[in-house]
Amino acid sequence: MIQIGEVADRVGLSLRTVRYYEEMGLIEPETRTEGGFRLYTEAHVDRLALIKRMKPLAFTVQEMRELLDARDAVRERGDEAARERLAEYARAAAERCDALRAKLESGEELARTLRRESRRRPKTATH
Repeated sequence: MIQIGEVADRVGLSLRTVRYYEEMGLIEPETRTEGGFRLYTEAHVDRLALIKRMKPLAFTVQEMRELLDARDAVRERGDEAARERLAEYARAAAERCDALRAKLESGEELARTLRRESRRRPKTATH
C-alpha cells in the first residue's frame, strides 16, 4: 500500500489534485490507516497516470469517469460494449491530438516570426 504523497510524487500530481480526483469519484483509496491516511495500490497509480494523460486533451471529469469505467469493464469482464466506448475515446483522443498539433504548429510559426522580427535592425534614414 502506498500513501497519497508517494502516489502524487510518482504520478507527478499535487496532493490537492489527487484529492480532487478522489472527490470527483475518479479514484477511491483502497483503505485508510488508523490515523486516517489514504492508502493506494499500484492500480491507483496507473489510473491516476491515465487521468493525467487525459487532462491536456481537455477531457471533462465526466468523460474521464466514463472512460475509466469502460476500461474497468473491459479489463474485468471483457465487456464488448465497453470495448467500443474505449475505441470511441481513442478516436476522440487522436482527434484532440491532431487539433493540439495544429495549434502547436501555429504557435511555433508565431515564435519564428517574432524571433526574425526581433533580430531585424531598423533602417536608418539617410539625408
